Amino acid sequence: MSSRKLNFFAGPSVLPLEVLDELQAQIKDYNGNGSSMIETSHRGPMFAEMYKQCQNSLREILGISDEYDIYFLGGGATLQFSMIPMNFLKPGTVADYIKSGTWANKAGKDAELFGDVNYYYDGTDSKFSSLPDSKTVKPSKNSSYLYLCSNETIGGIEWQDFPDTGDVPLIADMSSDFISRPVDVNKFDMIYGGIQKNLGPAGATLIIMKKSMLERQNSPLASYLDYKNHASNDGLFNTPPVFSIWGVKLVLDWIKKNGGAQGMADRANLKSGMVYDVLDSSDFWKSPVDRNYRSKMNVVFRLPNVDLEKKFLVEASTAGMLGLKGHRSVGGLRASIYNACPVEDVKTLTEFMKEFERKNG
Repeated sequence: MSSRKLNFFAGPSVLPLEVLDELQAQIKDYNGNGSSMIETSHRGPMFAEMYKQCQNSLREILGISDEYDIYFLGGGATLQFSMIPMNFLKPGTVADYIKSGTWANKAGKDAELFGDVNYYYDGTDSKFSSLPDSKTVKPSKNSSYLYLCSNETIGGIEWQDFPDTGDVPLIADMSSDFISRPVDVNKFDMIYGGIQKNLGPAGATLIIMKKSMLERQNSPLASYLDYKNHASNDGLFNTPPVFSIWGVKLVLDWIKKNGGAQGMADRANLKSGMVYDVLDSSDFWKSPVDRNYRSKMNVVFRLPNVDLEKKFLVEASTAGMLGLKGHRSVGGLRASIYNACPVEDVKTLTEFMKEFERKNG
């Protein structure tokens, strides 16, 4: 068997090796039950036990109280861009959006289809390289909710703390930094995100929603697009993404073994610090992001010219490092170092970067 390459893709992304081994070992016969998890009924006891374990692990790791529902949907974060305003943007009100980059911008554009959107902050002029001070962020007087993306994978910016929105619901897309650090869930009325970056294999969107949010819903709503239907059925209104949920359950087991949310934060600080130390070491590298809001999940950077960036990518690929090309919309370079990315892989990357500078600087 050939050795595995180093995975720095922005998503789907690297999974813990022991999780992949567990999936392989159990794929035909789950825990000696004589059938596979991905073949069994989602109404049966085998899935029910695994699903409850997954939900309980999420509550334990993030400190989620019984005031919140937890379940998984299909459609990725993109479906939530429209479901949220469809359910919660009340006629005669506005929805406040923080326009911080590609993913928050897409969410805002979809919300405009359903009602009035107020962009509290627009990072266009800074090329989405910074964020507003969370302490200054206040929702509009007639706001249905305030929406933000906690980490922009393309721009490489991340909220370091979050606004206090008072009685106005705070909604966050945490697709790319889920459980990368402790978060006070009680600050939010809804947290959601695709699980394919930090929590498992692609195919599911995790929803964490305060039960009281359902009192704010618009009506009528098509059945699948109505959060109440999913909440009242514990996420089993229709067939859930079974394989992805199983993967999440195993990743959560791995997270608990490795120190929980604080353990992931320690890993993130260490790994991102290694890369940023190289970027800050000389003028050969450029980090376009405000230092106050640098992402610990997606480190974006540039070289003096595009030709050098192309050379860097070719040589990195030859050395077994994949996924270092920046998003097609912005170019440049990007290292995505999610929870499961090993510290050793980041060390290999930084040593490669230093040698590349020595030869080309």
